[in-house]
Amino acid sequence: MSRIIRMGIDVGGTHTKAVAIDNETHDIIGKSSVKTTHDDPRGVAAGVVRCFQNCLTENQIQPEDVVFVAHSTTQATNALIEGDIAQVGIIGMGKGGFEGFLAKRQTKLSDIDLGNSKAIKIYNHFINVKKMTEETVVQVIEDLEGLGAQVIVPSMAFGVDNGRPEQLVHEKAENKGLPTTMASDITKLYGLTRRTRTAAINASILPKMLDTANSTEQSVNEAGVHVPLMIMRGDGGVMEISEMKKRPILTMLSGPAASVMGSLMYLRASNGVYFEVGGTTTNIGVIKNGRPAIDYSIVGGHPTYVNSLDVRVLGVAGGSMVRADKNGVIDVGPRSAHIAGLDYAVFTDPANIQGPKVEFFSPKPGDPADYVAIRLESGERVTITNSCAANVLGLVKEDHFSHGNVEAARKAMQALADYCGSTVEDIARQIMEKAYAKIEPVILALADKYKLEKDQISLVGVGGGAASLIVYFAEKMGLKYSIPENAEVISSIGVALAMVRDVVERIIPSPSKEQISAIKLEAMNKAIQSGATPESVEIHIDIDPQTSKVTAIATGSTEVKTNELLKECSEEELQEISASDMRIPVERTQLLQKTRYFHIFGEKTDKPGDAGAIRIVDNKGFIKIQRGRALAIKTTAGNYLQAVKKLWEDMAVYKTELIARPDYYLCIGARVMDFTASEFEQLELLMDIEVSTFEPDEEIIVVAANMKQS
Repeated sequence: MSRIIRMGIDVGGTHTKAVAIDNETHDIIGKSSVKTTHDDPRGVAAGVVRCFQNCLTENQIQPEDVVFVAHSTTQATNALIEGDIAQVGIIGMGKGGFEGFLAKRQTKLSDIDLGNSKAIKIYNHFINVKKMTEETVVQVIEDLEGLGAQVIVPSMAFGVDNGRPEQLVHEKAENKGLPTTMASDITKLYGLTRRTRTAAINASILPKMLDTANSTEQSVNEAGVHVPLMIMRGDGGVMEISEMKKRPILTMLSGPAASVMGSLMYLRASNGVYFEVGGTTTNIGVIKNGRPAIDYSIVGGHPTYVNSLDVRVLGVAGGSMVRADKNGVIDVGPRSAHIAGLDYAVFTDPANIQGPKVEFFSPKPGDPADYVAIRLESGERVTITNSCAANVLGLVKEDHFSHGNVEAARKAMQALADYCGSTVEDIARQIMEKAYAKIEPVILALADKYKLEKDQISLVGVGGGAASLIVYFAEKMGLKYSIPENAEVISSIGVALAMVRDVVERIIPSPSKEQISAIKLEAMNKAIQSGATPESVEIHIDIDPQTSKVTAIATGSTEVKTNELLKECSEEELQEISASDMRIPVERTQLLQKTRYFHIFGEKTDKPGDAGAIRIVDNKGFIKIQRGRALAIKTTAGNYLQAVKKLWEDMAVYKTELIARPDYYLCIGARVMDFTASEFEQLELLMDIEVSTFEPDEEIIVVAANMKQS
């Protein structure tokens, strides 16, 4: 084998892009792009296959060199938006008496409104499991099929504890050729109505997704590539296509997820707000402690049990057009130049912009009639966008994808400036201010939701239009920012380098060590089933004391390991990286602690031993943790609890009616694990499960951190 190649394919609204990456160096070997095939009988799968094959041939890649293929997909989201869905037959199940009464009510769903004049048609039936036989199950399935059901959802009260009745329905339905989703397969959380609804949404897209998956898998195999085809999940991980065939709902928002995972490959900061800036919309989300923020998806206003990136989608992006009147700029977006069928002025030959005059129009029926177009002497029209304004203000560098011709943008914007009695620079600033006014509240709301310390945040811009927005916003807010290399194809890179990810959730009041260990094992097995190698799987445990929900998040790599992107840094280089991230001179930083794998640098405080800003940085220069106020103690696995107890008291913040306890981070081996708990016993339980697997003399750094007090 001459080289080892990883292939990532991202399906966007306009283009489907493939990237081939050298597995050893992470260098990009080649790229390919085709228009996304929304209208093809095979849907976006046709574009995925075409893009994949083009990337092979255009870059002289032999099929046997490819060891990993993954793609993001808009198919699940599109199917729900467009109503390309199956009718669902729900078989509710429960025991008799009051339990049966409640179960029948909670599994009986109305049609699920998708919020776009489309709805999932639901047919309901209920079986008392005490009277359940194979014959009654078959009869109920036939009755539902007679009504029009094309897929079946068995959902039983307490099915997460005993799934045998659901399994029986599944077997009988599959025997009749009906795709089936068991509610207990989707989630192990209680909440019968929500679990049933999530399973129904999953089932409604099963036929469409099965066709897409089979078509894509077959075409990849026909191209001579015989490694498992991986699919991007909406929570940032990948899973084998066999798993997607069972739970396609997990692929919702896989496009934004791909951008985030690509950003993390290049991101040195652990806390940030990321922007995926396209031409029409901007997706905004959070990275905290090196992981993307995850929440439950909402479909058509209905909460589900599907974990996906917590993303805000705004209609202001690189190609958003301007609305104006005599007094200046009224608004920016949501209509984009692409949708209006106009070219950006900044991407137009300045020689063509002759005699520009302002025209106001309505791009689409129902749109306001004050969108700005610039009519040229030739009779053609161009328009003014955020990208035009950012270029005019000198915010976009030549190496940015959205860099264009400043002269062309100025000539077009001069016409609007003359109309408003202003200057080109003032119009450009007005445009950026209108965009900023829409996005700033979203950034602040996400920072508040995820308790990000403002002075620890960096903004990360990805997508082709990143520089059109992020530079102005970062300067305005006084925040650091970065635009990763290859930002325009960062989604495809994220798909190519993504990790397998799986989640197990349980409601367990006062969980024991044995119960925590059991849920860890289940999460590990699910990750392995989704394509991760056993030795690569790492598991993060989180306990919500208010809801008693225990969450195990397992991540791991696929069969072929990927090397780190960067070489190891010297201690001096690590100190410079930390100082730069803390925005202080190197001489004001000090090394607090270090192990074989990590260095912890902090800001020098007035009194030695006082809490101050810290950075936990690995040997490659990636900042794993950023906190504004923290203390660190180096100890061993055998004595770690003493350090935890000391910091529990030293870092406590006493308020009027409560005590705010610190967040903890343990640097053990090559891992940084974070822990949060309101009770010390719970904290000790979680830590002990992890630390007990190490030898007593293993080095550990215990870090405790809390929010800086104003």
